[in-house]
Amino acid sequence: MRFAVPFILSACLVAAPAMAETVVVHAGQLIADASRPATGPATITIVDGRIGGIAEGHVPAPAGATLIDLSSKTVLPGLIDTHVHLSGDPGGDFRDEAVESNEWSALIGVKNALLTAKAGFTTVRDVGALPQVAFALRRATAEGIIPGPRILSAGAGISIIGGHGDITGFRPEVIEALEIGNTCTGAVECAARVREASRAGADLIKIPATGGVLSQQARGLGQHFTDAEMKSIVDTAHSLGLKVAAHAHGARGIEAAARAGVDSIEHGTFADADAIAAMKANGSVLVPTLMAYTGIREGLAKGVFTPPVAEKVRMTLDQVGKAARAARAAGVPVIFGTDSAVYPHGRNAEEFAQLVDRVGMSPAEALASATTGAAELIDMENEVGRIAPGYSADLIAVSGNPLEDIRALESVDWVMVRGRTID
Repeated sequence: MRFAVPFILSACLVAAPAMAETVVVHAGQLIADASRPATGPATITIVDGRIGGIAEGHVPAPAGATLIDLSSKTVLPGLIDTHVHLSGDPGGDFRDEAVESNEWSALIGVKNALLTAKAGFTTVRDVGALPQVAFALRRATAEGIIPGPRILSAGAGISIIGGHGDITGFRPEVIEALEIGNTCTGAVECAARVREASRAGADLIKIPATGGVLSQQARGLGQHFTDAEMKSIVDTAHSLGLKVAAHAHGARGIEAAARAGVDSIEHGTFADADAIAAMKANGSVLVPTLMAYTGIREGLAKGVFTPPVAEKVRMTLDQVGKAARAARAAGVPVIFGTDSAVYPHGRNAEEFAQLVDRVGMSPAEALASATTGAAELIDMENEVGRIAPGYSADLIAVSGNPLEDIRALESVDWVMVRGRTID
């Protein structure tokens, strides 16, 4: 009998529900959805990291709740960048790949995750990194071990041998030592790489459908994978519930990737009418990464590129925004993505002004491309991209109204990711 009381007390302690953590945000203006204008003062109630309710005016916080006063700010949904590389920085020598450790890449990723979140980006797609580095960063931000955005990760992209995304520019024995098993030849082997990526925990599949600007391979920006290889990759990924993002510059590679059914064309630099028609017919969206060209223009001015890379850089710079403008006019959705690591992390929001100035979007369209549109691309339209009951508490606050001046998003005053304030 002497054990009965402690047992009962222990059982009660286990069964007792945890107290809900409640946060109340007083917003001066609220943009709950990019498709609607800003409204007057509002109160957002957050319970255990999710939006519990939205009320007009400033409602007093209940006892025990935390009050965050943003009554002089505009509060809006956290932004989504669908094309980042958190574990890389611009300006390094390609030979660093042979000497820098995975651990170092992870530390760079920790730094850049914080910079990205502080810039107002609460969800990102990391579309190329060493697999274990990318997946460790994803877990660490999800569990709150490090501050940063929600991360969806492709791990290492799947590449052709010697193409963009493979190890190039070194002696054969160095290449052999650095290889990570992400290349394939033929439809069967390419399907196997997709299944391996799925088994490793990838959230999506990334492929270089064409040559790349910053890789050391000097064979231009044309199509890399064969049509059959790309179709095998896409069909296998879709059968596993994974979307495919295709790095693509050259028009015929873009067209082939779209015909294969890729979900997003990344960059799309030289897309012509036929390529854009294929994108529209097959439901591929365009992620134009205009900030990438800002980054390579700055790098070219500093003389940091090898001759093969510099030549490819010069090929692209007079094309910036042209394909995106034409795609938008043709009805292809244009979604926000920047290619951070080609330019310094934290400047992601500079993409907005380029979407307005170069592509012809309104500020509301540009904001939607980084909220509701991006959320749909990543299959999280019921989780992020809006401020609505039941959604994750991913919020930012800025001075001014970005629906009137999109550059207001370049200076973010406050950020919350999954109900956690980013200091």
